[in-house]
Amino acid sequence: MRRPSTSGDVLRLIREEGVDTRAELARLTGLSRPAVALRVNELIARGLLVERADGPSTGGRPPARLEFNAAGGAVLVANLGKSRGQAAVCDLSGEVLVQAEAARTLSSLLDQWDDLLAKADLPRDTVRGAGIGIPGTVEFAAAEWDGVPIRPAIAGRFGVPAFLDNEVNIAALGEHRAAYPDLGDLLFVKVSTGIGAGLITGGRIQRGALGAAGEIGHIPVRAGEGVPCRCGNLDCVEAVAGGAALLARSGASDLAAFAALARDGDPGTVALVRDAGRRIGEVIAAAVNLLNPAVVVLGGDLTGAYEPLIAGVREVVYQRATALATRRLRIEPSRLGDRAGLTGCAAMVLDRTLAPEAVDATLAAPGDRGH
Repeated sequence: MRRPSTSGDVLRLIREEGVDTRAELARLTGLSRPAVALRVNELIARGLLVERADGPSTGGRPPARLEFNAAGGAVLVANLGKSRGQAAVCDLSGEVLVQAEAARTLSSLLDQWDDLLAKADLPRDTVRGAGIGIPGTVEFAAAEWDGVPIRPAIAGRFGVPAFLDNEVNIAALGEHRAAYPDLGDLLFVKVSTGIGAGLITGGRIQRGALGAAGEIGHIPVRAGEGVPCRCGNLDCVEAVAGGAALLARSGASDLAAFAALARDGDPGTVALVRDAGRRIGEVIAAAVNLLNPAVVVLGGDLTGAYEPLIAGVREVVYQRATALATRRLRIEPSRLGDRAGLTGCAAMVLDRTLAPEAVDATLAAPGDRGH
């Protein structure tokens, strides 16, 4: 196996492994001290590293300590749900710097990102990449939004690569990175107008052969009511227990109002939510038996009615899934809420743009903007 040796590899050791001295880099890579210095100085010049003279002393002058420079650039992100979404500018650690309700067209989003950059006092040439989460299955080769190719539009405005994924996958990635980084297997279930899932196994998103993994909203449950679903089947869990179905039964104006009624203890609403949790639990129990995740995270607009919803899910999952699969299983509400999608978009972009080969390609590219 090749030992790390490029500037991109050096950055990875510092950013991901916490290596913080030139001497340790030389030991790990096998590079000479001048070769390490060349790579470190190149990364400092491009704004990806900073060096501070406050390392621990072992008797002589304290060694300089190397740090990944999260302020050395920005990423543009947008998470678009079926009814609403968020747009933001993040730093290179994925921290949200400024955000707003997302525009609903690509051209408007590009303008909005410019406005957010101005609010964050960041020029365009600090941007290193962009990421968008959208509803529905994403065709990765095409990477289009409402028929408009995304990559050329973003490259034309900001001169950076752009990445696209399903918004539930993105939220799953965000929850994993921010809330459960030590768990390799996570199932994220979004319960909003519809129901969908994102799956992390071995620390990576699983999309399936055609990007259609996670469509648990279209698994039938034992409702026995013959409820038609938008997919053409009957009694899919989304048609029976999704937000649109619950609104139709409750008469509430929107999901926020519906969730508020549940939080206030309205008996009819609580009963609806609890039953919806049981229906969703049927599908999650099957997923738990098949996938054996360490944690199931419930997100989306209906988690505003957390207690009865999660109680219904837990009731059925722990009853129907196997004892082994549930021995250490946790079923939890989202810790990030709406920010899960933004955090996941930033992680998607940074995983690609700060990968060793991508960093090396950027450093070698003629006409690089000084990133």
